[in-house]
Amino acid sequence: MKILVTGCCGFIGFNFANFLVKSNKKLHVIGIDNFSDYYSVDYKKKRLNELRENKNFKFFKIDINYYEKLEKLYKKNYFNHVFHFAAQAGVRYSLINPKSYIKSNINGFFNVLNLSLKFKVKKFFYASSSSVYGELKKFPLKENYDLRPKNIYGLSKKMNEEMLNVLLQKNKTQCVGLRFFTVYGEWGRPDMFMMKYLNATYNESKIFYLNNYGNHFRDFTYIEDVNKILKKLIYIKLKHKHLIINICSNKPLKLTKIIKKIDDLTLNKPRIKKRSLQKADILKTHGDNSLVKKITGINKFTDTSIGLKNTVKWFLNNKGKINF
Repeated sequence: MKILVTGCCGFIGFNFANFLVKSNKKLHVIGIDNFSDYYSVDYKKKRLNELRENKNFKFFKIDINYYEKLEKLYKKNYFNHVFHFAAQAGVRYSLINPKSYIKSNINGFFNVLNLSLKFKVKKFFYASSSSVYGELKKFPLKENYDLRPKNIYGLSKKMNEEMLNVLLQKNKTQCVGLRFFTVYGEWGRPDMFMMKYLNATYNESKIFYLNNYGNHFRDFTYIEDVNKILKKLIYIKLKHKHLIINICSNKPLKLTKIIKKIDDLTLNKPRIKKRSLQKADILKTHGDNSLVKKITGINKFTDTSIGLKNTVKWFLNNKGKINF
């Protein structure tokens, strides 16, 4: 079986590709990435070095906006499945540079989707986001709720879902939209809350800015749970041509509580500057995960105390080796 993972040097793409190649040597994974400088390129290359230790992994530096290069890759390889994670990430950055979201998350998404349909891959998985729900307050958030994205990032993910509904009509490829909630864990994104907090904890020159005075609630979902769910979805026979599922723990936690758990593990604290709710911030995310449980049969999710312990341990083992 041959699987394409786009954005293989990003957080979820790397972890999943690494999980696949280590779990089954008969799986052949091809990863592509363009090394976007949205955050440390050196950090992304360290992830790639980890992947290259596996003989059943191959890498190509390809930008999803270059259709011809992508098409050559598809022609040379018969991909059974495609996992599309390459995208412009970040909610706040979408306020500064909205054009980059149109380029990567709309145009780039179309290129990967179109080629996946053209070359008749069996299943096309793509990263959506809890951001599509916007500020809906009917919790837990269910897949059939109306979508009201509050920012360009969330809007781009909503457009991905709608694009599929249009283009998939006369095609046999099965598609799965993965609405990720706050994914955390080893090799996490340095621009996200948890890694930023840990980085500030061990760097006296850094200040951690705590938005909304820490009163946000987030549905933290451990990366290992994500890996297991995605792998399970490869082998399950799906009833729907286009399935959209929440990938979440269904256990929202207040940021101040997470901070307390991290402080207890590190026995340390960063310099913190508290401030009000920032533009484009969502006060609470809380997803319903009953559908993903029903489809995959995975009913147990990692408790945050265990996930945090693993994440902090990984960070302490790598903080001197990696430029975050």
